Amino acid sequence: MRIVFMGTPDFAVSTLVEIVGAGHEVVAAYTRAPAPAGRRGLDLVPSPVHRAAERLGIPVLTPSTLRTDEATETFAAHEAEAAVVVAYGRLLPQAILDLPALGCLNLHASLLPRWRGAAPIQRAIMAGDAETGVAVMKMEAGLDTGPVGLVERVAIGPDMTAGELHDRLMIVGGDLMGRALAALERGALSFTPQPTEGVTYAAKIDKGETRIDWARPAQAVHDHIRGLSPFPGAWFDLAGTRVKVLRSTLVEGVGAPGTLLDGALTIACGDGAVRLVEVQKAGSRAMAADEFLRGSDLAAGMVVT
Repeated sequence: MRIVFMGTPDFAVSTLVEIVGAGHEVVAAYTRAPAPAGRRGLDLVPSPVHRAAERLGIPVLTPSTLRTDEATETFAAHEAEAAVVVAYGRLLPQAILDLPALGCLNLHASLLPRWRGAAPIQRAIMAGDAETGVAVMKMEAGLDTGPVGLVERVAIGPDMTAGELHDRLMIVGGDLMGRALAALERGALSFTPQPTEGVTYAAKIDKGETRIDWARPAQAVHDHIRGLSPFPGAWFDLAGTRVKVLRSTLVEGVGAPGTLLDGALTIACGDGAVRLVEVQKAGSRAMAADEFLRGSDLAAGMVVT
């Protein structure tokens, strides 16, 4: 089929490669325009999808909006039978959604209708979900409201981080979209409306919610840490220094919230305790807890915030 691909981050690259590998003709790749990056923010860096599309010889478009007559005419000129959207970062207007004869398919990293929105991977872990997955949905004008064609479920391990789940769903999602397109091409892909019950929204992660609240139960603290690892990272303040926590584990322990219970970075929570496994000081590299402790004077009874 002739397909327009629309995506931006690493998560979308696996699906793009899967589509090309299946023999479909990707006539254009839409993605975010190159953005400032680097230490001084002076270099314009193309998105992961931009780089992958160029390697694959696919024309790349980076429009700032799709809500113009010119954008609609450009999209129509591709004469695509279907569009595939994976974490593109822009809502598609109805004029664009109506153009492909077989519709616009979106790969979403949750079991819709749970966790519609921007941060489904992080929110699933932060909420303590034991399961998530990927869904192929036929797009509508609403936010992740369209009917679902295919779903693949993935278990969330008790210590799995958002980064690990991201990488797992990225691979599973590429395969699922490949199967969905094969079914679509032969007229065998049917869609089921999402239920009205169980709808939750995965709001974009705000920097203001990344600080660890030791007064919460240990399970909630642990889920918060792994749900924000590796980015943007849950953190606490240690004598004026911000320390990001990349890995933790649940342990037994009793004490005032935020109190160091031993010399192994075990910290009391509102109920129970967590042991920090991997941490990172601001401006430093990530390191195991025992390495971090060798360069510190932390002792049982101290309080962190």
